[in-house]
Amino acid sequence: MVEFAGIVVLGIIAQWFAWKFKIPAILPLILIGLAVGPFSTLFIENGSKLIEPVWNGREGLFPGERLFNFVSLAISIILFEGGLTLKKEEILNVGPSILKLITLGAAVTFFGGGIAAHYIFNLSWKISFLFSALIIVTGPTVIAPILRNIPLKKNIAAVLKWEGILIDPIGALVAVLVFEFIIVGEGYNYTKDALIEFGKIIIIGFSIGFTAAYALFYSIKHRLIPHYLLNVIALAWVLAVFVLSDLFAHESGLLAVVIMGMVLGNMKVKELKDILYFKESLSILLISILFILLAANINIKDLLLIYNWKTLVLFGIVILVLRPVSVFLSTSNSDLKRNEKLFISWVGPRGIVAAGIASLFGLKLVMLKEPGAEFITPLVFMIVLGTVLLNATTARLVAKITKVFLDSSNGILMIGASNFARLIATYLKKNNRRVVLVDNNAGNIEKAKLLGLEAFEGDVYSDELIENVELNDIGFLLALTGSPIINTYVLDKYKSSFGEQGTFRLITSEEMKQDNLKPKNGLFCDTEDFINLSETVRDFPFINEVSITSEEHFIKLLKELKLEKSAVPLFLKDNKGVIHLIPSLPDSFIIENGNELVYLGKTII
Repeated sequence: MVEFAGIVVLGIIAQWFAWKFKIPAILPLILIGLAVGPFSTLFIENGSKLIEPVWNGREGLFPGERLFNFVSLAISIILFEGGLTLKKEEILNVGPSILKLITLGAAVTFFGGGIAAHYIFNLSWKISFLFSALIIVTGPTVIAPILRNIPLKKNIAAVLKWEGILIDPIGALVAVLVFEFIIVGEGYNYTKDALIEFGKIIIIGFSIGFTAAYALFYSIKHRLIPHYLLNVIALAWVLAVFVLSDLFAHESGLLAVVIMGMVLGNMKVKELKDILYFKESLSILLISILFILLAANINIKDLLLIYNWKTLVLFGIVILVLRPVSVFLSTSNSDLKRNEKLFISWVGPRGIVAAGIASLFGLKLVMLKEPGAEFITPLVFMIVLGTVLLNATTARLVAKITKVFLDSSNGILMIGASNFARLIATYLKKNNRRVVLVDNNAGNIEKAKLLGLEAFEGDVYSDELIENVELNDIGFLLALTGSPIINTYVLDKYKSSFGEQGTFRLITSEEMKQDNLKPKNGLFCDTEDFINLSETVRDFPFINEVSITSEEHFIKLLKELKLEKSAVPLFLKDNKGVIHLIPSLPDSFIIENGNELVYLGKTII
């Protein structure tokens, strides 16, 4: 009981530590597992571990194959959650470079890694290619913490983010297929019967996965499941599908749950967010328990297998040869510059799915007495720990060396995508400023996208904005909603993340009435609140520009606009065409002849 409670407590502490210091959670989890597992035998007199996952006759948490069973069920839930995040439209919209990375780039890693492992460690071809299939996966859970505090151009961050998201379930699927081919081949000596049996696994896995996804979709759509039971029934359904598929075709369960997640994730299920949030929370708990157990289950003799120069050579080939080759081949005809490709080549940490599936397959193959199977788990853990440690400690430095590190963040994040926000964002985009709109109103977001604006539906009360690495170049935060409470909350919560250059909000109707209530971070004009701006844009949906001759002229124009009910001063455009928010103009800013005052509404000047 103490061991089980200790694993949970240590796992959650590791998750908090990772959040606090902005590092991938898998790093402290594996280190804790190694500390209470194989490393603890060096300090305990009888050579036992502080936590022994498998019963060895004297101690242990799981007798016989029970650890394998627990890992199988846990991985099935994690892979189902990964499958839910894979959207068909995202694959179609990410661009050719990312598609090549998850296809051509993955193939380079698969074949190159397999050949390297075979000749360096003298492993069989099947074990070598299982290893290479496992290290294809990067994963968003390790990429995001590494990139979160590095200001990068959107195109670089987007490539790394979407590669991790898309390769996660696809890489898992490839690894599952390779593993199943090995298992079937062993039983049928890789004859025609082996291919037939492999085909059965594929057909049954896909069939049950598709059928289960549509069955759950039908049940949700026709309200056969009450909302309060939705999450637990979805969990039970995943476990049932995994076990059922395995009964029909041995080792097809993982394939079935991955397919089920992918299919369900691409259906129009309003309740999908609830299921996804629940599965994310459950996955965090399972991952916390799982990786401490799996790392603790490694023995010192397993670590000694890879404690030599061969490991360094293999690691060097993976990060210094295979990764750069796959990136440069995949981005050969893209708009990415050489220095940007070099940075992307450097950042390729392997993550949770790779380590989790490696442990699962390693356990199974060791039980089957497959030659070389004992290398799978320690080798993959070495790649995971090595890449995560290397990237977490050097990514910022490499970004500066390759000159992809942004000295200042000038992107603009608008919270609220109402009619006037969309009009302003359109003007800014035409003047070469990056603008991102966020709103929880799907209609507003759809209208923004139709205008060609970058916009997405989001909840400001969650942490999804902070975790979005594509917003690393945001420096201005504008709160433009109709709720003063939300506007104030947004500035308080996101100031440190997106307000490097300034945070501003709309003035409230109460603040308009009293001069002593005027906020220092009020936006545009102290006579215009949300209602006035909406009405102005409804009547006069125009943005105008007027030339300025001097600072006195600028002040005079501002006074004239303030007196006009249907006109709102917005920005100052300097002689280089750069847009400046009027409230953010520094005292040292010099108004020059030829500057332009940008205002919204009725043409009066």
